[in-house]
Amino acid sequence: MRYSRQVILPEIGSEGQKAIRATKVLCVGAGGLGCAALPYLAAAGVGQIGICDDDRVDVSNLQRQILYKTCEVGAPKAELAAANLRGLNPEVTVKVHGSRLGPDNALTLFPQYDIILDGSDNFPTKFLINDAAVRLQKPFVYGAVLGFEGQISVFMPGDGPCYRCLFGEMPGNPAANCVEAGVLGSFVGVMGAMQATECLKIAAKNPKLAPLTGRLLFLDARGWRIREFAVQKSRSCPTCSKKPEDIVLSMPEAPCATVPVPEITPKEAADLENVLFLDVREPHEWNVDRISGAVHLPLGSLLAESELDLPHEGEIVVYCRSGVRSKKALLHLQELGHANGKNLQGGYLAFEREYPARCERSM
Repeated sequence: MRYSRQVILPEIGSEGQKAIRATKVLCVGAGGLGCAALPYLAAAGVGQIGICDDDRVDVSNLQRQILYKTCEVGAPKAELAAANLRGLNPEVTVKVHGSRLGPDNALTLFPQYDIILDGSDNFPTKFLINDAAVRLQKPFVYGAVLGFEGQISVFMPGDGPCYRCLFGEMPGNPAANCVEAGVLGSFVGVMGAMQATECLKIAAKNPKLAPLTGRLLFLDARGWRIREFAVQKSRSCPTCSKKPEDIVLSMPEAPCATVPVPEITPKEAADLENVLFLDVREPHEWNVDRISGAVHLPLGSLLAESELDLPHEGEIVVYCRSGVRSKKALLHLQELGHANGKNLQGGYLAFEREYPARCERSM
């Protein structure tokens, strides 16, 4: 009875349901895309689901990551998502891989699964997923969302192009992420549900169900413009033009990460006497919680300044949520002559975990 509504579909039937039951899907990332895709995969009866994510719930996630609750802020996403899926469908096996995807564990994780679903939100992880999927000959269901725009495709090794055929190398000037540019939560859900649909089409193994192989679907939710682009296999592709065994996995670095910046641990920062904490998060984040006594200057505003009224003596500890945006801010401070800045390792999340008494909350 659980699967009756999809079993009666001629394209699924009992054989398709058995094939879905025998399928194992790994979701890399339990954020917005993953939170939308995972429940549909579990509800459809996918036999085994893996969740690879090392992040913890932040209050800013709740606008789109609907597997989590306000009372669960600070808890591991992968564990919470797994518990939710097990409650939804106890017939499905759910495995938690509570670490960030890297070149080493990709070679360990991917062989355990039949399909890789991309729930990541950054270029380095997407490039790594692609390279590992091609090397290990695993279908890669790609998705990306920013603002009101989304993209989805399926890269099937041996049958069509791969992600690098479409995007080549790491962009020299990558687009902003949703933290900086914003995103409509409900639209993330649409894209994640579409990714789940592509996974189920592959899993059902019915030739009448054609996945988006060799096609990139672009959606603009502002006016619901939907365009489809053909993606051609590139003979000079740095990945799929090679033999699988010749593909060497690495974690491409985002451009801003290639320039080293001085860093400081939460403990070292807490022990400083002459220190200014500079919060470069967005106003909605600052309004929820912050390090006591910190100065607030959102990253976008900071990057637009050619001169800043900040001290040149003592230490300036720059922080964001997890330590990524603050690196960009610190590089700009250095360009403006502030050599006394350091990046807070792990960002506000790490500091608040160790020194909650030194943080303020507005709600």
